[in-house]
Amino acid sequence: MKRPIRARRLVWTAICAALLWLGDGVSCQVAQAEDLTVSAASSLTNAFNEIAKAFEQVHPGTKVLLNFGASGQLLQQIARGAPVDVFASADEETMDRAQQQSLVVSDSRATFAANKLVLIVPADSPLQLSGLADLAGAKVRRIALGNPDSVPVGHYAKDALTAAGLWDKLSNKIIYTQNVRQSLDYVSRGEVDAGFVYLTDVATAARKVRSAMQVPSHQAVLYPIAVVRGSRDERRAADFIAFVRSKKGHSILDKYGFSKPSD
Repeated sequence: MKRPIRARRLVWTAICAALLWLGDGVSCQVAQAEDLTVSAASSLTNAFNEIAKAFEQVHPGTKVLLNFGASGQLLQQIARGAPVDVFASADEETMDRAQQQSLVVSDSRATFAANKLVLIVPADSPLQLSGLADLAGAKVRRIALGNPDSVPVGHYAKDALTAAGLWDKLSNKIIYTQNVRQSLDYVSRGEVDAGFVYLTDVATAARKVRSAMQVPSHQAVLYPIAVVRGSRDERRAADFIAFVRSKKGHSILDKYGFSKPSD
């Protein structure tokens, strides 16, 4: 049985307070009656901040609240009753789980962007990494990688390392992070020697990190989006998804390095 909206909002307020106190690495805001709440993967932070502002301009009276975090963590929040209207994941697998649990409106699901997995090092690093096997070298001591259980970029990276026969060899070097932006931060501050992020993340810290190589991946890095079941306003939630997929939305995504799924 679904909780009433007011009860769900109270539950979410409590969850937000707990997450902030625990330092869960997730940004969260409490929605008001006229707000549209969008939970999106951390790698979408810059693009969705701009998309939200553009959407508000063409939909006067609507305030878009954005919650960013690891896709798996965001899904857990929704499952716990967070009053979210739109969910955007950095992988198809997390959205599949959301659909299997009947947490999203299946007919609203759409894939709106694509990305690439890259290995980065600090901008001033002397390391020259031409292949994943180079990570096993003595000069690489720490590698930032999102927790594969909840962070899509970590799942993609683990798959690539496993395919290369390196996952077990590198296990003692891996520093797990809560989301892709934390991996980026660790590398940019020189706290690790290398890290796995998306191509779009590199541009946000261009002076602090550099891409060492594009990582071969057996899975395409795709971003699905859907209306959350029980949204306070499914029509407005659908409007936001339509805007993300519109010419204007794609122009903003392209600005931040995302490509269309068919590219």
